[in-house]
Amino acid sequence: MRWDPLRGEWVVIAAHRDQRPWRGGKVAEAPKEPDYDPTCYLCPGNPRARGKENPKYESTYAFDNDFPPAGFDAPHKTSRHGLYRAAPAYGRCRVICFHPRHDLTLGLMTVAEIRRVVTALQEEYRLLGSDPRINHVLMFENKGELVGVSNPHPHGQAYGTNFVFALIETEVRRSRNYLKRQGVTLYRAVIDQEVEDDLRIIAMNRSMVAFVPYFARYAYEMHLAPIEPRPSIADLTPEEADDFAALLKVVLAKYDNLFRMPFPYVMTFHQAPTDGKPHPEFHFHVEFYPPLRNPVTQKYLAGPEIGGGNMLSDVAPEEKAKELQRAAEVHYQEA
Repeated sequence: MRWDPLRGEWVVIAAHRDQRPWRGGKVAEAPKEPDYDPTCYLCPGNPRARGKENPKYESTYAFDNDFPPAGFDAPHKTSRHGLYRAAPAYGRCRVICFHPRHDLTLGLMTVAEIRRVVTALQEEYRLLGSDPRINHVLMFENKGELVGVSNPHPHGQAYGTNFVFALIETEVRRSRNYLKRQGVTLYRAVIDQEVEDDLRIIAMNRSMVAFVPYFARYAYEMHLAPIEPRPSIADLTPEEADDFAALLKVVLAKYDNLFRMPFPYVMTFHQAPTDGKPHPEFHFHVEFYPPLRNPVTQKYLAGPEIGGGNMLSDVAPEEKAKELQRAAEVHYQEA
């Protein structure tokens, strides 16, 4: 068992199970996408599901989600009966198209193009967080059919909500307690430990680091973070934002190079709440959750994870870190 200090949970590492007999489903290779799809509701100039037409954008493009899970018009009634409570899910949800090309994933963009995406995400964090009723901005990208993507056009989302998502709430609480006791952010302590171990570091530059965490839940889980504590992506200096874009390019190239295929993942941005309070305890970082255990086998959440609440990993993080370390930094389609 390995202790995850960010969540305060045990992760069970059972690497001997990776070779167990498997007669379950196999992952099929995704079809190649065209550079423009006339039926895509995210491509430039195309109509979206509710009739609005996208401009013929040439860089990044953001708009209010047509089907938001939280919104300005959420039911205003608050109720309580016995143990049960209900409250309005106020918020604003945005979609960020990373690039006008339908087939150009984030990992295939140039560093300059990725840097523009970083700028767009910084702007979205500030935009949503400026609403005094929004207490948190959750940003993420879902990539690949295996994680339930409804549209392959390269895009991410930003959810500004009146509540703080539970995982971030846990990280805030544990990070605050750690800062009080130790005088440094909890996540900086994680980074320092990873650098000291020197087993799972995947890539570094002057201000950013990427690594497979000691307590990884997924086979190819990776974290990307500024070395110095910053509460959010919006708090990165221009130089750090440059380094973030450059290292993100390396990380995504390594993922795709593992199996020479578009690598599926969920990428989430862990950022400080926007509740009007200072959050010196919070250390912005990005976490990648890939669903693949190998080129054809998916990691399924089953009894221990869904029913028990603790993750069971069938691989040793150090072994998967070696695979990622060996993977080239230049994308196989660009080599």
